[in-house]
Amino acid sequence: MITFDALTLKAFIQENQEFLTGARLQKIQQPTRRDFIFGIRKNGENRKLYININPQFHHLCFMNKENEVKRRIEIPKQPPMFCMLLRKYLENSIIKKVNQPENERILEFYIETYNEIGEQIYLCLAIELMGKHSNIILYNYDTNIILGCAHNVGAEKSRERELAGTLPYSYPPKQNKFDLLQYNGGLNYETLSNDFYLISTAFGKLCNGKSLEDLRNYITLKNLNPAISKDYSYYSLYSELLENNISQKSVNDMIDNYFSHYQETDKFLTLKNHLASICRQRYKRTINSIEKMSLQIQREENSEKYRLYGDLIMANLWDKKDYSAEIEVFDYENNKNITIELDETLTLKGNANKFYKLYNKGKTSKQKLDEQKKELNCIKIWIEHIDYSLNSAQNYYDLEEIMPELIDNKETFGKSTKTKAIEPKKIELEGFTVYVGKNNRQNDYIISKLAKDEDLWFHTKDCAGSHVLLKGSNPTEGLIYKCAKLAKENSSCKNSSKIGVIYTKSKYLRKPPKSALGYVTYKNEKEIIID
Repeated sequence: MITFDALTLKAFIQENQEFLTGARLQKIQQPTRRDFIFGIRKNGENRKLYININPQFHHLCFMNKENEVKRRIEIPKQPPMFCMLLRKYLENSIIKKVNQPENERILEFYIETYNEIGEQIYLCLAIELMGKHSNIILYNYDTNIILGCAHNVGAEKSRERELAGTLPYSYPPKQNKFDLLQYNGGLNYETLSNDFYLISTAFGKLCNGKSLEDLRNYITLKNLNPAISKDYSYYSLYSELLENNISQKSVNDMIDNYFSHYQETDKFLTLKNHLASICRQRYKRTINSIEKMSLQIQREENSEKYRLYGDLIMANLWDKKDYSAEIEVFDYENNKNITIELDETLTLKGNANKFYKLYNKGKTSKQKLDEQKKELNCIKIWIEHIDYSLNSAQNYYDLEEIMPELIDNKETFGKSTKTKAIEPKKIELEGFTVYVGKNNRQNDYIISKLAKDEDLWFHTKDCAGSHVLLKGSNPTEGLIYKCAKLAKENSSCKNSSKIGVIYTKSKYLRKPPKSALGYVTYKNEKEIIID
C-alpha cells in the first residue's frame, strides 16, 4: 500500500474544484475519531466527502455507496465533541473557495457563515493529510485563531507547531526541496522524493528512468489517466507507469477504490484476529477444564476400593473386634491379605457403612463428572469448528455470521441466535443439488431446514469441517465419492494425504437438546477413505 501524496491531492482539487466552490455543507458526521463524512450539495446534486486522518489510511474522496459498505461505517448515536463543534459553525454554510497551499498535503475550505449574533464571519477548515500528523483544524480566517482540532498537538508532541483551541494557526515548516519547474540540473532517481516537491517515495520509484520533461508534465497534471495495479500494490495518476493496471474513470474513483480496498482488508483482518483470539482463549480454558475433570474422574474411580472394604468388613464381623484401629482380612477379589484402617470410635458395622457411603458418593460424583466432561468435549468440538470457520472466512460477511456465536453470554454461548443465516453454498452435480456450509450457522441451517429424510449427509471423521448435504435419492457411487471429496476439501484436514469421511441418511441425524450450533449425533453411518 502507498500513501496519499500532495500530487494526488492537487489532481483531486483540480477535478472537483468546480463542484466544491459555492457548494453547501449540509450534514457533518464523525463515525470514529479519525473518520469524517461531509454531506455536500450543489445544483441539486448530493455527494459524500469522506475524510480519513488515520496515519495508515489518510486520504479524502467523494465516497460511492459500494465503497461506503466496504468501509463498514457506523454512525454513533452520540456525536463526538469536535463533530458538534463543526456542526455548530459549518452546517448549512457555503464553501466560497477551495485551496491547496503550495506543495502541501493540505486542503483548505474557506467558508462564509454567521456567528451567534448574526455577524458574517469567515472560517477556514484545513484538512491536513500528512501521515501520523494528519489532522482537521477549524480556525477563524480573520483572527487566525483556532476554534478546534480533531486532535490537539501539544509541545510534548511537536516542538515546531502546537495545535489547540485559542492558539494561532500556522502552516507546517517548509521542506528544503527544489521546484521541478525551475530546475534544470541532473536527476538522481534514487533520491527524487527527497530532492523535489510533489514527488512522493512511491511515485518516485514509478518515475525511475523518466526524463526531466516527463516529470514536469506529471507534476503539472498533463494527460491524466488514473489507474490502480491489479494487485492493488500501487495507484498512479498515469496508467503508463503501471503494468497490469485497472483503468479508473476519475481521480476520485481511483482514490476511493484504492483506499476502501485496504480499509476493508484491515477491518476484516482486525475482526478475524479478535475472534481468533477469543477462540484460542476459550479452547485453552476448555482443554484445561477437561484435564481437571479427567483427574477428578480418575480419583473417583478409586472409590471402588471403598465398596470392597465394606464387603470385607461385613464378611468378617464374626471374627473381628469392634472399636479397633485396623483389621487384617483376606481380599478374596485380589487373592491376598490386606490391612484396613478403621475409625476406632465406630463399630465394625459402622465402619463398613462409612465405606459404603464413600463408595456411593464417589459413584454419584463420577456420573456427574462424566456428564460434565461430555459437555466440555462438545464445546471443544464446537470451538474447533468455529476456528475452522474463521480460517476459511473470506470476507467480513463471513465473520459477521460467526460473531454472534462468540458472544460471552450463557444464554447465547454456542447457541442459535436470531441472526438470519446466509444460505450455504449451492452446487449442481449430475442433476443433484449439493449444499456446503461455511460455518456453524450454515451447517445448522443445512441439518434443520434443508435436510430431508432420504438426503445424504457427509462430514469428515474426527476433524472440523463443513456439513455437506446431497439432496435426492438413489445417487450413484461416483456422486457419493465426489460429495465425500467435497467434505474433505472443506475441512481442516484438507491437506492430509488420507482422511475418512462418514456419511449417512439425514433421518439418522439427531441434534441433542441445548447443543451447540451445527452439532449432531448420527448412526448407521458408512465411511469412505479419501486418499
